[in-house]
Amino acid sequence: MIDLNSRTYLILFLFFIPLIAFNQVNSSYTLKILGVVQDGGLPHLGSDRICCEDFEQNRYVTSVMLINNETNESYLFDASPDINKQLNFMGKGIKKNLKGIFLTHAHIGHYTGLMYFGREALNSKLMNVYAMPRMKKFLEQNGPWSQLVSLQNISIKELSNNSMIEIDSSVVIQPIEVPHRAEFSETVGYKIYGPNKTLLFIPDIDKWYLWEKSIIDEVKQVDYALIDATFYDSSEVNYRDLSEIPHPFVIESMELFNSIKYEEKSKIFFIHLNHTNPLLDNESDQYKFVREKGYNVAREGMKFDL
Repeated sequence: MIDLNSRTYLILFLFFIPLIAFNQVNSSYTLKILGVVQDGGLPHLGSDRICCEDFEQNRYVTSVMLINNETNESYLFDASPDINKQLNFMGKGIKKNLKGIFLTHAHIGHYTGLMYFGREALNSKLMNVYAMPRMKKFLEQNGPWSQLVSLQNISIKELSNNSMIEIDSSVVIQPIEVPHRAEFSETVGYKIYGPNKTLLFIPDIDKWYLWEKSIIDEVKQVDYALIDATFYDSSEVNYRDLSEIPHPFVIESMELFNSIKYEEKSKIFFIHLNHTNPLLDNESDQYKFVREKGYNVAREGMKFDL
């Protein structure tokens, strides 16, 4: 792990990433979307909405996987409670090919899949789990997660904000801290610098204006941006105190991005959709409106060549 505290060194490092990638022509990475739904899942416990009556929908809690197409080695971003179904395609190769899990934060949809790495299920051996300091401490000091540590099912690697983790000579992972409810841990998104392209993954964040960074600038710097779209608008949550769940509404994000060029909008993929979000239905007026404006809606199985 390389912790870059010098702005100059960071600029130099990022400058050389394309040169490194150029020399690694045989390296081929793909990011695959394994889930797009908010932590509560779909169907959603206690919901009587029509969306939750169709148990055949292939909708899983938000998670993505970075895959080396040459070696099949992979890295998971967030361990969702749907992890059994999401990783089924790996079969017995999961113990050999899954090299690590990068966690964003300690809300139920983003880390509870770790339980399946325990002795009751996969019984993994020292699976690398990358986590920020408070997230690491939370796992180490609270059961049942602490048992994963004591039995050496997982090995927690501590991250720091804006550090650069080189998983091989052509791929770098950068955690970026974002504002979000921090009851048990800090929250991060990730920039994934591939051999040829860069992807931003921010499944959870509070309102964009609360972030010290500009999401517009961040989108311009990457090739793909998978960003928080938990709620389409306030009508979905009229039964909740909005101060408890201050996600950026999709309509707010679209208004914010209104001034950017069409090709910049096409980089954006809305993800982490609540079960109430009409973007889950590609026949809805809201879905069609978002697509007409040039944006994309994430779906399970989508792949991005990096």
